[in-house]
Amino acid sequence: MKIITGGVVAPKGFTANGIHAGIRQNKSKIDLSLIYSEKKATAAAVYTTNLVKGAPIYVTKENLNDGYAQAMLCNSGNANTCNQDGIFIAKSSCEILAKELNIAPEDVIVASTGVIGLPMSLEPFKTGIPEIVKGLGDTDSHADLAAQGIMTTDTKKKEIAVEFNLGNKVCHIGAMTKGSGMIHPNMATMLCFITTDVSISANLLEEALKEATSDSFNMLSVDGDTSTNDMVSIMANGLAGNEKITEKNDYYAEFKDVLKYITIYLAKAMAKDGEGATKLLIAHVTHAKTIEDAKIVAKSVICSSLLKAAMFGSDANWGRVLCAIGYSKADVDVLKVDVEFKSNKGIIPVCKNGSGIPFSEELAKEILSEDEITIEINLNDGEGESQAFGCDLTYDYVKINGDYRS
Repeated sequence: MKIITGGVVAPKGFTANGIHAGIRQNKSKIDLSLIYSEKKATAAAVYTTNLVKGAPIYVTKENLNDGYAQAMLCNSGNANTCNQDGIFIAKSSCEILAKELNIAPEDVIVASTGVIGLPMSLEPFKTGIPEIVKGLGDTDSHADLAAQGIMTTDTKKKEIAVEFNLGNKVCHIGAMTKGSGMIHPNMATMLCFITTDVSISANLLEEALKEATSDSFNMLSVDGDTSTNDMVSIMANGLAGNEKITEKNDYYAEFKDVLKYITIYLAKAMAKDGEGATKLLIAHVTHAKTIEDAKIVAKSVICSSLLKAAMFGSDANWGRVLCAIGYSKADVDVLKVDVEFKSNKGIIPVCKNGSGIPFSEELAKEILSEDEITIEINLNDGEGESQAFGCDLTYDYVKINGDYRS
């Protein structure tokens, strides 16, 4: 496997584009993105667990009942959530796009991101969709435009593409995501659009997506808020020409591993670009009684506001790690817990068997001043292992969310 350029258009048969359609008032902001597959693709998605859901979630769920799709349409600047005509707008945008692409409206994955409860007009879709379709292309620039169009408070676009082999066939997966705030574990926590030219059945594609997100996006938290709109979706058009994956064989395992690599890469990118964040935090838990216990502990630590604040201040306050473990409800023997802080500047043990040990505050400060920090937690009680991804808590987070609508 190797990382390549091209984002969502790296796989064969995919084109993309992004334009300013008029959903945002700022005309310099791209606010509508489109991905199109020249061939109808098997498709799957996972969705937010929030009981309040954006209208596009309901429409996409319905459209994917048959396990197929051919286009992904996403707008930013308006979440199309808690609007009386939200379903109408989501369905109508699918119909407008379907007419332009000569596909069925049910073959469209539709998504929105932005302010909740803001009235929305269909007009930007009526005028913007013909324009965005006309400009579809398969260059890096087209992928870049699409990636920009889904951004809200993100400070940088997030995309990746990889090339790998299944047997004697060269295959590709491309992806783009948005997410900076309102991010918390329990799928979904952001928007992610994935394309691949691998041939795989719809049921196994859905299973692979769920397994990959379980160890990546479901282990990501920025602020403890689970969004109303977010989903991860994937289309697989089969144009790589590999033998179709219809059972859990070695090819399925290889595909799933690459998909997991991509989703973890993007989860880290989102955590690092968390609203106001200055540091990527990784809670790495080893030797838990079970994998589930490891996941519970990792999530609890990465979600601790006190720990996040300490990391912002480069303060080796390891007691906050133990505190988060203690209320996690995982099956843990606290008298066996070891904790270390690690970065490019080195590694420093701070806790052994649940108790503090002498360490250099100066070295700890140097290690914690880096922009990527791993909190190593050894529970010394089994073989379970997991990791969770997050960021520090800064003054800027409050500033950003204090005037989000303005």
